[in-house]
Amino acid sequence: MSRVMCYKCYWPQPLCWCASITPMPSRTKFVFLMHPYEFKRIKANTGRLTHLCLADSELHIGISFDEHDKVQALINDPQNYPVLLYPSREARDLSKGELHAEDFAGKRLVVFLLDATWRLVRPMLRTSLTLQRLPCIMFSNAAPSRYVIKRQPEPGCLSTLEATHELLLALDRSGLDHYAQPTQLLEVFQRMQDFQIRCTAENKRLGISRYTRRTRPEGPPMPRPEPKRRRIFPKPPQNSPDLSA
Repeated sequence: MSRVMCYKCYWPQPLCWCASITPMPSRTKFVFLMHPYEFKRIKANTGRLTHLCLADSELHIGISFDEHDKVQALINDPQNYPVLLYPSREARDLSKGELHAEDFAGKRLVVFLLDATWRLVRPMLRTSLTLQRLPCIMFSNAAPSRYVIKRQPEPGCLSTLEATHELLLALDRSGLDHYAQPTQLLEVFQRMQDFQIRCTAENKRLGISRYTRRTRPEGPPMPRPEPKRRRIFPKPPQNSPDLSA
């Protein structure tokens, strides 16, 4: 018998988060673009939790968004100033005051965030030309990732929830927004991780494993090939610190 789900937070109803979350108002509109893999397979998805915590936010699922009616309406609305949170050489660093209220005077700041693993973010951006054309923003000197149940590919990488938290801090410091509840996102993040840790410990106690260990013929261990990893963040210019986040 399948469990009854809450189709707002996508957790079983006995574990539903919704009643304990107070959606926070903001001047900025946040738009989370979630890869289908995140939606279907990643239960501890921080993008969905972040969306629940922000009153003025939307969540859309897909890989390419050039034909997505709601996303395109937000991008093309003359009353909006759409930007993409993505580290690049051309990105404006909010932590250094490179985005000003005068840049979008009279318009609403709309921030698009790609919610996927870094391996999946690249094809999402590559297949969405309208997102590629948006001005990019970033922040620097962020706190290290607080993830304890997942290993980040590089020191500067953050979960969607942590990135939104750091972005709101930078917007608040710049006077571009007011971060009214700076503890809620991190508290929800820690609560989610604590729950996952308890479940893992209980499954281990009961001898339950999500994975089936495959056996291989006896013999000497096979050497592991060196991983082919590409930098997520662009290399900084010579003689300058790496400020990517």
